[in-house]
Amino acid sequence: MRTIKGIGVSPGRVLGPSLRMPPPVPEPDAGLKFGPGSSVDGEKARLKDAAENVREDLKRRSAAASGDAKAVLDATAMMATDPMLLKAAGKHINNGMAADRAIWEAGLEVASMLQSLGGYMAERTQDVLDVRARIVAELDGLPAPGIPASDVPFILTAEELAPADTATLDPALVIGLVTSGGGPQSHTAILARSLGLPAVVGAASADSIVDGAEIYLDGATGTVVVNPGVAEREAAQKYASRGSLPAFNGVGTTSDGHRVPLLANVGSGKDAVAAAAAGAEGVGLLRTEFCFLGRDTEPSIEEQVAAYGAVFEAFPGRKVVIRTLDAGADKPLPFLTDATEPNPALGVRGFRTDRPSPGVLTRQLEAIAAAAGSHESDVWVMAPMISTADEAADFAVMCGAAGLATPGVMIEVPAAAIMSRAVLSRVKFASLGTNDLTQYTMAADRQLGTLASLNDPWQPAVLQLIAATVAGGAAAGDVDGTVRSVGVCGEAAADPALAVVLTGLGVNTLSMTPRALSTVGAVLASVTLPQAQELAALALAAETAAEGRTQVRRKLPILEQLGL
Repeated sequence: MRTIKGIGVSPGRVLGPSLRMPPPVPEPDAGLKFGPGSSVDGEKARLKDAAENVREDLKRRSAAASGDAKAVLDATAMMATDPMLLKAAGKHINNGMAADRAIWEAGLEVASMLQSLGGYMAERTQDVLDVRARIVAELDGLPAPGIPASDVPFILTAEELAPADTATLDPALVIGLVTSGGGPQSHTAILARSLGLPAVVGAASADSIVDGAEIYLDGATGTVVVNPGVAEREAAQKYASRGSLPAFNGVGTTSDGHRVPLLANVGSGKDAVAAAAAGAEGVGLLRTEFCFLGRDTEPSIEEQVAAYGAVFEAFPGRKVVIRTLDAGADKPLPFLTDATEPNPALGVRGFRTDRPSPGVLTRQLEAIAAAAGSHESDVWVMAPMISTADEAADFAVMCGAAGLATPGVMIEVPAAAIMSRAVLSRVKFASLGTNDLTQYTMAADRQLGTLASLNDPWQPAVLQLIAATVAGGAAAGDVDGTVRSVGVCGEAAADPALAVVLTGLGVNTLSMTPRALSTVGAVLASVTLPQAQELAALALAAETAAEGRTQVRRKLPILEQLGL
């Protein structure tokens, strides 16, 4: 028996055989030239056709997906025909290199350039290398990279999963995920949570697990055991026989009746319908990028009205919080963002894109207002990456001009949390994006497995900023008598134990993947508000994230009962 420790990112206890991702597409021979039967133009045409085929395949898969999976596939599809990548390959073809070797070289060059930029651009290297392998496979008539086939359910192990693979895995066969790389906010982690798959990332020794080895995975504690013993088998059996949680009843509350509306994070009308069916009390985060990704031009106002309206239609009379376009960094758009920025994570992204490219945000707000006018949802609108009170005021003016009555801001930048009283005095609500707030607070790239322990929303510094934002909202309300709602829409809200802490800190609403509603609702209903406040105080007083998490979990026995 051998124990491997990683970062638990999606709870659950499962037992099964290990199966590794298949070997990568083989590298074409170095210096491979095209033969006398081809030409520069012929090789470029072959490359273009292969890239288009890969793009179309990913787009087809995107059409059948939704939410995070759809966004990932759209972004990867766009990378397949990225002009910078194809231009770099074209230069090698001009020198007589065969198309498959040319795209291999070009992929390496582009990935190295992105890696050197750091931050969000470094995150795109995995997309580039994945697309490169798919194009080479298309050119050489090889199977495209993908999840291994199996006749029995298995636990998938990998160094890290390509976003396009993670987005399309079959939860009926893949019962758990273990990666040696990645962090709590990596594509693998986010999609595992949305699929409800137990997952551990950043498990450095996972590469040594051989195919067929029986392993036990605990996605809450980050523990992987190879050749497990009796205790692990009993834990997995207990989890498997625990029965299904009752469906969320649509009313988030503590045991003493303190209301905490539980909302859903969605990315399309299809997502919204599923969230409504899961009992979500509304939408706490509508990601509008789904209208813009995978396009070379800005969608028309009419297209946007139809897309937003599909979400509003699923929640008549309910609150729908819509985030304006969060372009830039890991979501570049050819018609809006500058791909040459030296550090895009700290660059022109979110609300800031309106400075060099005014008009896109105004048109989006016009579309939101038009869609809201045709439906009965209570529409709130928030801007991402707000840093100052002046930016908040500017956004409120833009919303007012569009006829939108409830403007708000995302709190993702530590400066906005520290200055929350001034920021919130300009708008009507705030939503904490804990993924980016954690990344910026801890100066830790959220995709890096080596920094996973830093990139943890249980970090006391992050919790202090959340508490400061709640206090700032209350102070702004004291001045004008208007209550400022402060919610959380980051991944932290989907952690049942942390949801209790956030409630104790005074957060008003929690928004999460719909799959987390029943677990968060059940755990929240097991405590009173004073108990939640006591647990919040424990987490705030802790000196480390691990200490805070351990102390809080120890006082929530329901987590063990639910296998969480």
